Amino acid sequence: MQLPRLIEPEALLEYLDDPRLVIVDLSSPEHFAQGHVPGSINLNFRELIVGTLPAPGKIPPEAKLISVLRQLGINHDSWVVALDDEGGGWAGRLLWTLDLFGFSSTSYLNGGLVAWRNEGFICSTKGHEPEEGDFNGSISSEKLIEANELISSFNSPKPIQVIDARSPAEFSGEKQLAQRGGHMPNAINVEWTELMDQQKNLRIRTDAKEYLQQRGVDLAQPTVTHCQSHHRSGFTWLVGTLLELDIRAYHGSWSEWGNREDTQVEL
Repeated sequence: MQLPRLIEPEALLEYLDDPRLVIVDLSSPEHFAQGHVPGSINLNFRELIVGTLPAPGKIPPEAKLISVLRQLGINHDSWVVALDDEGGGWAGRLLWTLDLFGFSSTSYLNGGLVAWRNEGFICSTKGHEPEEGDFNGSISSEKLIEANELISSFNSPKPIQVIDARSPAEFSGEKQLAQRGGHMPNAINVEWTELMDQQKNLRIRTDAKEYLQQRGVDLAQPTVTHCQSHHRSGFTWLVGTLLELDIRAYHGSWSEWGNREDTQVEL
């Protein structure tokens, strides 16, 4: 089974009856109940994060994640399609989580539930209870980046490039959601919603590559993305991956960075 990494609603229709397909919808329960892609499973985003201060967006223990992914019915030969109702933040977070395990048989439904419903595709209000899958694996430390690696990088002659997916007010320090406000060194502020096309039901903008270059992003450089809790930057990571950037996500994000005393902060 081989689907496009970025799949359009009309293309997904062809695969809805394939037993290897696992569609995971991270929309709110209310939106999901109003109508969703037939056969999809509603996942609460809280299952993907540790949920404890000071950095609630960090990944939970490996065993917890494996259990969650198995409960979704994911098998070693499954193809996972992720979507949500907000433009791709939580969907991207799920796909990033799967990538940590080296599971690459994944797609993002372009525009998510917004595009699916607004464009009149068939919806269901029935629940779907999958059989437990056999998903297994180990998280690759090479795919994660932690605060200490970033600190070292910013002290080196070639610091890593950072795409900060937060709002301009958070980036400047005007809006402070941690003990310290501001941004990391070598950071470029591209708020996550800038990469969505609001006129096309929140699809990824077709000129995302050119837009990032215009904003000063060097597409050839190793890159890290973050936000406050690696929710918004889940979408930035997704877009970067689709554009084949060398990109990782800092799951500690600003909730960790801004609450440590040994991290570099600029205004």
